[in-house]
Order: sequence, then C-alpha cells, then structure tokens
Amino acid sequence: MKVSLVHDWLVTLAGAEKVLEAIYELFPGPIYTLVSDRENLKGSIFEKSEIHTSFIQKLPRAKTKYRSYLPFFPLAIEQFDLSSSDVIISVSSCAAKGVLTRTDQLHICYCCTPVRYAWDLYQQYLVETGLNKGLKGAVAKIILHYIRMWDYTSTNRVDYFVTLSYYIAKRIKKIYGRNSTVIYPPVDVASFNINSHKDNFYLAASRMVPYKKMDLIVEAFSVMPDKKLVVIGDGPDFAKVKSKAARNIEILGYQPFEVLKDYMQKAKAFVFAAEEDFGIIPVEAQACGTPVIAFGKGGVLETIVEKKTGVFFRKQSIDDLIEAVKLFEKIEDKFDCVIIRQNAERFSKENFKTKFKQFFDATVEKFFNSGKVRNSVHF
Repeated sequence: MKVSLVHDWLVTLAGAEKVLEAIYELFPGPIYTLVSDRENLKGSIFEKSEIHTSFIQKLPRAKTKYRSYLPFFPLAIEQFDLSSSDVIISVSSCAAKGVLTRTDQLHICYCCTPVRYAWDLYQQYLVETGLNKGLKGAVAKIILHYIRMWDYTSTNRVDYFVTLSYYIAKRIKKIYGRNSTVIYPPVDVASFNINSHKDNFYLAASRMVPYKKMDLIVEAFSVMPDKKLVVIGDGPDFAKVKSKAARNIEILGYQPFEVLKDYMQKAKAFVFAAEEDFGIIPVEAQACGTPVIAFGKGGVLETIVEKKTGVFFRKQSIDDLIEAVKLFEKIEDKFDCVIIRQNAERFSKENFKTKFKQFFDATVEKFFNSGKVRNSVHF
C-alpha cells in the first residue's frame, strides 16, 4: 500500500511535527504541506524527505507569515493530487484534514484540535488581536465564518479520527459530531534522566504568550519571597513577565535544551499554569522524576496523577496557585521520583508508534475488507 502524509505546515519542529515524525518513521511516504522551510528542517528526519508544497509557498514571506494566508488554506490544501495513494494520514490542527480523496482511499486524521481560533478560542482571538471591532474586525469575522463552514464540511472527508487526549476527543465530538480514538502523542522521555536529588527551587518554562499564563506564575511567587523560582522562555510577553519579577525570581530567557533539561532535573517542582490540549513539557518534567504543580484543566488531567506525580490548582488565579504550592510542600516528601518517571514513560515515542501501528492495521483491515464501514476501531 502507498501511504501519503499531509501536514498543515512544516516550518518548525514543535509538538505536531513530533507526531508527524513518529508516523513518518512508520510510513516513510511523501509529505504534502501548505508551506515548508527546509532550512529549519536540517538535522531532522525531514531534511531529505519528499515534501510537496502548495502555491502558498511562492507567496511573499510565506515561510514566516503563512498564517496571514489563512483565507487561501482551503483552496491550497484541495489542490494536492493524492490519487496514487491508497492511504492518506493527515496530522491536522487547521487545514490538512481537508485534502480531497476518493471513496476507495482510506483517510486517517490525527487531529491535534479543531481550528482553535475559529471555534472555541474565537472571541479570545479577536480581542487579543484587536480584531473585535472596526473594518478589519468585520473582515476577520467574515473570513473566520468561512473557515468554520469549510472546516466543518471537510470533516466528511475523514474516515477515522485519532486525537491526542480525551479532552480534545470531547471537543471533536461537540464541534464535528464525530467519534475519535485517543492515542497520546509521542514524548521523547528517553532524552531526560531521572534525578532524585532536588535543589531548593521551582521551575517554570514556556513560550511567553498570553495563554501560557507565565505572568500569573511570576506574580504568585513574587508574594512568596521565601521561595525561589527560575523562569526559562522567551516570547512576546517576556518584558511584561520580567517586569513583575521580585528578587526571588530568576528570569533566564531562552535557553538551549541541555540547560533546560538540567534545571528540569534539579527543580523540586515544575509549575505549569496553561490550559493545554495535551501539554508535552509537564510530561518531560515527570520524565526527570520532577513533580508538577499544574492548572487542573485540559490534557494535564490525563498526564498527571494527583498527589502521586503532582498537584493541581483549580483556578488560574494567584491565590489558587499559592495554595497549591503550600499543599505541595506539605506532601513533598511523599513524591517518589521513580513512580513519577514511570508515569511519564506511558507517553513514550515507542508506545505511540506501537499503538498507532495497531490502530492503522485494524483500520486498514476494516476499511478494505469489510465494506468500508466508518466506525470506531478498538485495539
């Protein structure tokens, strides 16, 4: 069977690209994507892979400003010729699932999420970008309405949905009216080492954008002067976050992986305040045997075992985070770094590949040998 892969854009190596990488290792076929940046792919498995891009690739500054061409995504993704493929696997959080396929072709979509800025984060996106009023706002609303309509209708082109958490499976069911199979995304736990000797500091690390709530973490620790916090990361909110830091908080900005890993292994706890669809970095912290203090909503509820590998705070507020830190320190001695590491290993790349291959085999058997009936596949 010829398997082709479809991805929204291949310009960086983030979480969705880790999913694509693991699937590509199983099925090293051609990759179709709206935009690709070969320079950023050097040293990766994709450096010498067969990559087909859309007409958006030729538009001005497409490699960095590709999101500006959102209105063209539906047309662009529909132009790919996949007629020689037997199976299409799309990794999609935007447009990839909308490729055109024949009825005798199997289309499996690993859906990271329905388009967030068109659906559940629609109002928040408009406010944060200043597009909630005025002429530009009116145009943006029309475009996003069009994207929503296309996004919903294009779900009929997918035979089977897979997704990264039960949290997102619920979102897919509500928005698309489709069932999905949960296969947790691959986390490179093998790159992290367990460390049972913890230093007396907390760690927070993330890209500094509004929804990551790094400012909330810094504000909370600023009123706990007896507790040291180290913050790693960069982004648009860096100056804002740094301005709120008290003397007990060390802001390091961007750091290479080896530095981040060293701090992650030594920290007494990792602090995470975002609402994420899955959340890779809390799993990486657990791979170091480091417990996590996390906002208790989203994917972390599936990756952290309360009072065994971490503790939760229920509201994104300074007071709730402070109470969670106090709770953590009361039971700090009960955390076992070996148990924490074992929990992280559930999300290894090897586990992902095994489960995805099982799903693929069962789906292919059902689709090609059982009358092409679209149902959930259990394995």
